[in-house]
Amino acid sequence: MPVDFLTAEQTQQYGRFAGDPSPAQLGKYFFLDNKDRNEVCIRRGAHNRLGYALQLCTVRFLGTFLADPRAVPRLVVHHLARQLEIDDASCLSQYVERRHTPLEHVQEIRQRHGYGDFGEQPEHWRLVRWLYRRAWLTAERPVVLFDLATARLVERRILLPGATTLARLVATVRDRAAGRLWRILAEIPSSEQRQQLGTLLAIQEQGHSSLLEELRQPAVNVSAPGMVDALHRLSRFRDLGLTALNLSRVPPGRLRALARYAAAARSQSIAHMQPGRRTATLLAFAHVYEGEAQDDAVDLLHQLLAASLRRAERKGEVGRLETMGDLDAAALRLRDAVRMVLDPSYADGAVRAAIFAWISRPQLEQDVHTVGKLSRAEEEGRYYEHLLNGYTQVRRFLPTLLSSIAFEASTAGQPVLRALSFLREAEGKDWLAEKAPREVITKAWEKLVFQGAAQPDKKFYTLCTLERLQDGLHRRDIYLTRSERWGNPLAKLLQGPAWESVRSAVCSTLNRQPTPEGEIQALERQLEEAYRRAAASIENGSDARIERVKNRDRLCVSPLDKLDEPDSLILLRERVHALIPQVDLPDALLEIHGLTGFADQFTHISDTQAQVENLSLSVCGALLAQACNTTLEPVVQNDVPALTYARLVWVQQNHIRAETIARANARLVKAQSQIPLTKVWGGGEVASADGLRSVVPVRSLNAGHNGKYFNLKTAASLSFEQQSDSYC
Repeated sequence: MPVDFLTAEQTQQYGRFAGDPSPAQLGKYFFLDNKDRNEVCIRRGAHNRLGYALQLCTVRFLGTFLADPRAVPRLVVHHLARQLEIDDASCLSQYVERRHTPLEHVQEIRQRHGYGDFGEQPEHWRLVRWLYRRAWLTAERPVVLFDLATARLVERRILLPGATTLARLVATVRDRAAGRLWRILAEIPSSEQRQQLGTLLAIQEQGHSSLLEELRQPAVNVSAPGMVDALHRLSRFRDLGLTALNLSRVPPGRLRALARYAAAARSQSIAHMQPGRRTATLLAFAHVYEGEAQDDAVDLLHQLLAASLRRAERKGEVGRLETMGDLDAAALRLRDAVRMVLDPSYADGAVRAAIFAWISRPQLEQDVHTVGKLSRAEEEGRYYEHLLNGYTQVRRFLPTLLSSIAFEASTAGQPVLRALSFLREAEGKDWLAEKAPREVITKAWEKLVFQGAAQPDKKFYTLCTLERLQDGLHRRDIYLTRSERWGNPLAKLLQGPAWESVRSAVCSTLNRQPTPEGEIQALERQLEEAYRRAAASIENGSDARIERVKNRDRLCVSPLDKLDEPDSLILLRERVHALIPQVDLPDALLEIHGLTGFADQFTHISDTQAQVENLSLSVCGALLAQACNTTLEPVVQNDVPALTYARLVWVQQNHIRAETIARANARLVKAQSQIPLTKVWGGGEVASADGLRSVVPVRSLNAGHNGKYFNLKTAASLSFEQQSDSYC
């Protein structure tokens, strides 16, 4: 790899002070203990003592000696001068008058404190071995390895070499690690599998792109056709026949880094690689992104089922609101009938006649039917019946889903797995309802699945299973193998002998008991104490109390009393308010134009030169009206030629368009990136609206239009570039 991975700024700061050390660094590297003081104080003259101390602390901090020992921040000089009780720190200028004195001090410091050269053995060999281990096990960038190597050299008291020397060593080690990676991966597949990998670079017969480029594209549409495409992408990965290959010899981080490179590089660049490197790159891509394709499919399934449930909820709520009047009327008539039953003035034998005289029997029967039909029991909280409208969409991807993805589950998710297995076996066959596992059917689904019959309905049973699958995925009771996003949450925990070998050390570090019984007993005591404190607090009439609401006990907490604002807060608010200038929006817009010239980017649709005076003022006026969602009338000022109604309409029609807005935005972003405070926050590519931080450079399953500003019809008519401004 090239060795010029360091920027000019990094090279300049290497082995030099980049600024004043922090207070923590001053305390760690520039404090002189008794041993240091004894070593420093034997020097004759204040300038020699201060110079020696500077050299000693500089090599501790930087790992090297400076060509000019005085090239240190003034803060460091004064910090050491105070410790040495030297009143005049300017005496340091005399330190280099005798040229050999600093060199003699350097040699003495090296001997006293054991500083060695970069090329001395065995430290150099240990550094190379350490670098190679990190380069092989991790995918760290060369700059990171360079910084880590620098820190290691400083820690082990090895004088830093030149920046180019260390950079060349890092590049060489990384090249060796990369060569080993390519060699191992290239040896794993068979000759037939290498041919299959070669098909990734071949141009497809019905298209102008290679299979590699097509497989790079993830699913982005949350819909049944999008789910079909996601499953088809997964099957194309598996058709390569590489799933069973064992790549455990390769560190996962290096494998993922190589796969990411293959996903970003041009197909032509990969095709021009050496055969071994090309095979390794394509194998890493196929292995890693097969798992990514499976995760993408499950992501899409989870979102698709969640969206279906939300639509069913909305439709159910709308339907319930539409029938609320009928339900209320029927309930009120039944209330009157029950009142007559409870009225002791009516004899038992005369109650029925009195009720029918007040409300007819057919009307009461109809009211009973209406209440039974429209009211919902507590376990019927969700409107699952409306999912039936999307059953045909489910059938488009369900057979492929059942045959493509093998779910696994903990004990809590086993009923769902048995139901999925039954649906897989029943696919394309007669519906054998009596064999359907019923433990997957919850109480909320029971009424819909059985429909008053003894055997479950096929459609509702399928929908019930998918809803329970979505819930299991959400709870992580159901998971996948070889998955980063939907893997078994317990898989990475230490188990068996591996856990027993480190149990004592881990428990000691975390201050926990080595057996679960002791921890459970301690938690029981804490819970008991907390319960008794809460009960005593409620009995004593504190702010917390238990009230009976709708036949249920409810914990209520009294609101906190208002706290008066301290005088210091009021004073601070007044001072901050005084510092913020009070300006009108037009003045702020014109000031920004004066600083950036963004309004000059709004050129005429047919001519790049402005044909009128004060065009920028007209542009700012039209932009202000558009930004405030008002018409042009509030901006019009007939005594100002640039703000007349005719001028503003002309500017709005001919100057403000998507092309000029994009150029003006680019001018504003460029100007913002030059502000020092902005450089601290980031590069200026992040947008924030309504308190939401959004960075969406590409289409994604987890990005979409903001429903507050764009409805589905409007969003569908927008281009992706336009929609990306509203993503969150």
